[in-house]
Amino acid sequence: MADFTSGFWNWFIIIPVVIGIIGMFALNRWMTGPKRKEGEKPKTHGHVWDEDLQELNNPLPKWWLNMFYITLVFGIGYLALFPGLGTFGGILGWTEKGQYEKEIATADKQFNPLYEKYLKEDLKLLSANREALKTGERLFVNYCTGCHGSDAGGGPGFPNLRDEDWLYGGDPQIIKASIMNGRTGAMPAWGAVLGPDGTANVAEYVLSLSGRSVNDTIAAAGKEKFMQLCVACHGPEGKGNPAMGAPNLTDNIWLYGGSKKTIMETIDKGRAGRMPAHAEFLGEAKVHLLAAYVYSLSHPVEGDRAEKH
Repeated sequence: MADFTSGFWNWFIIIPVVIGIIGMFALNRWMTGPKRKEGEKPKTHGHVWDEDLQELNNPLPKWWLNMFYITLVFGIGYLALFPGLGTFGGILGWTEKGQYEKEIATADKQFNPLYEKYLKEDLKLLSANREALKTGERLFVNYCTGCHGSDAGGGPGFPNLRDEDWLYGGDPQIIKASIMNGRTGAMPAWGAVLGPDGTANVAEYVLSLSGRSVNDTIAAAGKEKFMQLCVACHGPEGKGNPAMGAPNLTDNIWLYGGSKKTIMETIDKGRAGRMPAHAEFLGEAKVHLLAAYVYSLSHPVEGDRAEKH
């Protein structure tokens, strides 16, 4: 309601609501009808069915009309206590945000001690704690599956968390930092600089870095441009730079896909990836446990490893 840009829309809601309530009271009163004199017979509206079935002007039963009055009084009480009349917030001052924050505070008071007990534990040790990982898995299902999938296998543009290929490094503290603070990765678009032929040449060279079969002449031409434009992020050998989140191009693991067409699209148009920060939303204790769970996905304990194989 506070987002209205002018007072017109405020009154556009208030006036019809108030008129509607008054009109319903008047209609209810009118439907009560005048009392008939003793012995006076009800009048007919002139509608007859099945020879002798007539529509009479009898007033509605009082119990029926009283139900309408009760409903109207309830509506007035609700609009007085809660939001509903334009920008009027209601006597109680209730808001969806306030209700949400109250529920979150209640839940935090109840459950935070369960997370806090794990906060001081080393992440690598915590990643082997089966009881802790059950809770970490529930956190992952609630907050991470939308991007990384229910099996943490990722998808185009979203990393697979089950392998040991990490853009920023796979140390558990780095994983925790990624969840806490988020990550923003940007691959610049080089299409305007390279042109179609140059883009194809560089893509051919990039494919060769992971041992793929390529045209050596085209790849050699692409290498020259790679050393001019790409080496600053991916390094002279194409092994990437975890400090910048620049991927290793030699391992044949691709975030957006490893076909030549997809690689050319990446070089031509660039890529922009964003991992949202969860520190403020989840708090450090939950993130600590979540980081341990994510680390465990690529470093399962021996018993879990045997079960997976």
